[in-house]
Amino acid sequence: MIDMRNRFDEQLDQLNSHLLEMGALIERSIQNATQALVEQNVSAAREAISADRDIDQKEREIESLCIKLLLQQQPVAKDLRLISAAHKMITDMERIGDQAADISDIVIYIADQPYIKELVHLPQMGQKAIQMVRGSLDAYVNKDLALAQSVMAMDDEIDDLFTVVKAELIKQIHHDANTGEQAMDLLMIAKYYERIGDHAQNIAEWVEYALTGRHKGVFLT
Repeated sequence: MIDMRNRFDEQLDQLNSHLLEMGALIERSIQNATQALVEQNVSAAREAISADRDIDQKEREIESLCIKLLLQQQPVAKDLRLISAAHKMITDMERIGDQAADISDIVIYIADQPYIKELVHLPQMGQKAIQMVRGSLDAYVNKDLALAQSVMAMDDEIDDLFTVVKAELIKQIHHDANTGEQAMDLLMIAKYYERIGDHAQNIAEWVEYALTGRHKGVFLT
């Protein structure tokens, strides 16, 4: 019985390692997308886009491991919640990778255009998104409920930044209608960052479920 438990714990550790690896991939994608945006760096944008394949592959590996643990080990109670939460988390993580790639696609499209305004709040949204992703995964691995809850609260900060960016871009269009096309591209980038924050919040909510059995039932596509 002890050997079976030890084997199970080893597989849980493996699951944690895979989650952290996937987390590192999506963090890097957000970072590359943000660098690409700030520097109009097409090479960094393409790195974020190409990384999406690795993120998808890691999602499949984790999904396979979760199913294996559920079917072979038949976990109960808290262990079951940990595995079920991980299985749900990777869906949000994969979507984050998609959205970092979406940001990069837009960056490539406008890479040869001078920006209509200085970028201040968009890079802040990118860094905040990275903090949320890192914090939610650290909370899962370290079973840190307080950290998970702090990540949930950070989503309001990204939402506030999105509101500021939207107001600034609307003002810019009113000032010069010729800037409208790029303004809409930048607004879409802001929306993708806001969605990344929402998905990171979802991950943190699954951590809360894993640790407490409670979940707010918020899902995004």
